[in-house]
Amino acid sequence: MDILLALVVAVLLVAGGVFALLAAIGIVRLPDVYTRMHAASKAGTVGSGLMLIAAGVHSGEFATFARAFAGVVFFILTAPVAAHLVAKAAHLAGYRLARGAVCDDMRDKAKN
Repeated sequence: MDILLALVVAVLLVAGGVFALLAAIGIVRLPDVYTRMHAASKAGTVGSGLMLIAAGVHSGEFATFARAFAGVVFFILTAPVAAHLVAKAAHLAGYRLARGAVCDDMRDKAKN
């Protein structure tokens, strides 16, 4: 049973690390602030959540697992709101979309 638990923790940690790495690569490689913010908020949240769940499972205590699960829920609830506010602030500050962007719904809404 200990080997199975260690395997689950290892898989969760590796998956969380892969998502965190993808978020970091997205921040460096993506063309504009909006897509970078999207990569950081989505992949970063999943990576952090998986690592928190791994820490909770590894502890073997229900109280620690419950706190880790509460942290994951907190990440899932707050990351989209924070990303939306950052995107709106960036748009109001004048950051433009990447050249390949098809439409700017916020600009179109402001014109009406």
